Amino acid sequence: MSTATDFPQPTLIPVNGVELEVFEAGRENAGNPIVLCHGWPEHAYSWRHQMPALVAAGYHVIVPNQRGYGNSSRPDDVTEYDIVHLAGDLVALLDHYGYREATFVGHDWGASVVWGLALLHPGRVDKVINVSLPYQERGELPWIEFLEMILGSDYYLVHFNRQPGVADAVLDENASRFLRNLYRKNVPLQAPEPGMAMMNLARAETPLGEPVMSDDDLAVYISAFEKSGFTGGINWYRNLDRNWHQLSEVDPIIHQPTLMIYGDRDVIPKSERLANFVPNVDVVSLDCGHWIQEEKPEETNRLILNWLAR
Repeated sequence: MSTATDFPQPTLIPVNGVELEVFEAGRENAGNPIVLCHGWPEHAYSWRHQMPALVAAGYHVIVPNQRGYGNSSRPDDVTEYDIVHLAGDLVALLDHYGYREATFVGHDWGASVVWGLALLHPGRVDKVINVSLPYQERGELPWIEFLEMILGSDYYLVHFNRQPGVADAVLDENASRFLRNLYRKNVPLQAPEPGMAMMNLARAETPLGEPVMSDDDLAVYISAFEKSGFTGGINWYRNLDRNWHQLSEVDPIIHQPTLMIYGDRDVIPKSERLANFVPNVDVVSLDCGHWIQEEKPEETNRLILNWLAR
């Protein structure tokens, strides 16, 4: 297992008007790039179990802290966290290394960015591997507007958008407790959380389930978010409707070979229509919750490597 002490040292790389904190390994395998994209509220460190396995399989593994996270730039303007900027960062990262295309792997929000990247810059994406979050159809209503209509204004995605700064302050004030309470597995089934789920987690005295990671690993996350705060990552959510508009003119079909990995106990539902939009998809599920690559690292590695080797 990888630990905080043997995770690669980062480099700050200027791309697309910002600096990204990038962790990489296997550069001697240049020409076989794979880019791993974290979600919310995560960190490049979430891929610590995958990096050595991919390097051993002959890949140049590139793992950025995306804008808003870690020591990467945190622009003040909310609109600088839309899908055009986030996908543009990854394209510029490929340009930095001199790659025309790469395999992209995303978890949670990172998966959303990889889906968007494949739509906006299909020529730069060789293969797609997404974990937890399936392709989101672009329906008739902007996403936040639709969620507010279905789930109400207290639903956390809606609240992030309609009450700027409120959740940020609560999470910043309780960063350690929030992350400890969030990164759990084998959480017992219970009634759906009320809309303020994230702020409730930040205040909860007793977490449910079991820790996903060791105290030393969790400390990497806590240290990063105590320094960066949560606003940069939450700003990704604040662009969901903007992203909906930006994707209005693109081909909605993902044409690349794709692997979709679900967690059977994840609160994020599986997509029954995934193959309509991702026709070249292979779908697998693991017996775990949302933090798939951390809960089931060996199984995740085996699935990824076997699929890539086909």
